[in-house]
Amino acid sequence: MRGIRGCCQVNVASPSPTGLHVPPSTGKLIRFTGWNLFGLCAPMAVAFFALPPLRARMGPDIYGSFMFLLTVVNYLTILDLGLGRATTRFMAVRLAGGKEEELPGIFWTAQTMMLAFGLAGMAVFLPLITPIVCRWSTIPPALQADACQTLFAAAASTPFLVVTASLVGMLEAHQKFRRISLIRVPMQVYTFLGPLAVALVTRSLFAPVVALLAGKVVECAVYFIACLRVAPSLRRGFVFRPELVRDLFHFGGWMSVSSIAMLVLAQSNSALMLGLLPVAAVGFYGTVAEMVIRLLVFPRAWVSVLFPSFSAQHAINRSAVAALYAKGVKVLLIATFPVMLLLMAFAGEGLALWQDRAFAAASAGVMRWLVAGIFVYSLSYVPFSLLQGVGRPDLSARLHLVEIPVYIGLAWFLMKHYGMEGAGMAWFIRCVVEAVVMFALAHRFAPGTGRTVVAAALVLLAGSLLMAGMTLMPALLARLAAAPLAVALFAGLSWRWLLTAEDRAALRARVGRGRADS
Repeated sequence: MRGIRGCCQVNVASPSPTGLHVPPSTGKLIRFTGWNLFGLCAPMAVAFFALPPLRARMGPDIYGSFMFLLTVVNYLTILDLGLGRATTRFMAVRLAGGKEEELPGIFWTAQTMMLAFGLAGMAVFLPLITPIVCRWSTIPPALQADACQTLFAAAASTPFLVVTASLVGMLEAHQKFRRISLIRVPMQVYTFLGPLAVALVTRSLFAPVVALLAGKVVECAVYFIACLRVAPSLRRGFVFRPELVRDLFHFGGWMSVSSIAMLVLAQSNSALMLGLLPVAAVGFYGTVAEMVIRLLVFPRAWVSVLFPSFSAQHAINRSAVAALYAKGVKVLLIATFPVMLLLMAFAGEGLALWQDRAFAAASAGVMRWLVAGIFVYSLSYVPFSLLQGVGRPDLSARLHLVEIPVYIGLAWFLMKHYGMEGAGMAWFIRCVVEAVVMFALAHRFAPGTGRTVVAAALVLLAGSLLMAGMTLMPALLARLAAAPLAVALFAGLSWRWLLTAEDRAALRARVGRGRADS
């Protein structure tokens, strides 16, 4: 049986009709990323406005139970065990090599595996429903019968939740990011508006969640139809290839290890705080961390576009991988700095406007540590995606496993000595270390990018110092005046240190075309 590397070798002489044999242009990457951001951010905006009336209509007990059950449903998607990403890579490789006739075997094998995982998860989950509701949660006794019925419905929908990940992976392999977003946005908007509509006519806990789950089933069906339309060869009939099971499971398994490890790392600070700090600190930290971590939507949208191209180019034109990797680092660094600078410089004022001055006084310091960490951590998404694209998710997964005990020990020490800000310091240190190691692991798969990585590190350091300098200005007017100067200085440093002569020439040409069009 061939291993992952063997199964992904393709014939360079037969290019893909989809164009995956050609590295995507910067404009195309940015356009795809824009669609991804639209698909990810539009539902968040709807949730911002839909959740308050939903809470008002349901009441605190039913709403709290609803959000708890929604969290359980979201965790059920972990049962895809990384096969969505595996589907993207395996299909992107075949498309790049012009082997479209192999797509049905990959698609139907992955679907079968995902369905099996979903059914197995459902079988394991069903006997846990009563303990989850009656013993392991604080759902009021009057709502427990409804909650049990709701989780039974969630268990029945598990196969659909799991299979959806593989369907999205297939569309990503074909670079159909626009189509994904056009499906995702209305279906994710329904996730909030559907339960709200049902809550207007009933105060039941069961009915809104069932409405939400029905939307998930419809979403799965819509993605399935989209896959059949994008790849007509899938309609020829069911094809199961047992020899692919091991390779798909191996790749997806390591992806799943990383996902679970990152989830543990993300939740460690709050868990430690419960034993070390006043419970109010947990609320302050959790609120700020939830908001700041959502900024990772930007690097996620970017690398989900890079990933299929990394996979394709590694299979047919490895010299193009380095150029794509360098482009990924440069664009992400330049694009994220202005947002991070504003959040760092005006953390206190922003939190006071969002919550109140007392909340801002308690949380501004930890928010700055978290933002600084996100600025560094977001760049690690590019080498992380590269390792997945070249078929080595085991390297990043092992790093995440090693991080868990080290990070927990560091966070415990810093929280004990520095309180809530110690949690932010631990997060920042972990982000820096992980980024450095991730770039080191990815370096051998993108030879010739050492100059770009060093230049990016220098620009990142300069940007971090500019951000830190902004926090030393106590006057709001001084920071308002200094912010555009800091962005201009960062842009100048990026132009001088980070961009190559070819990058600068291409940017001048693009600006010139834009002026001519206007």
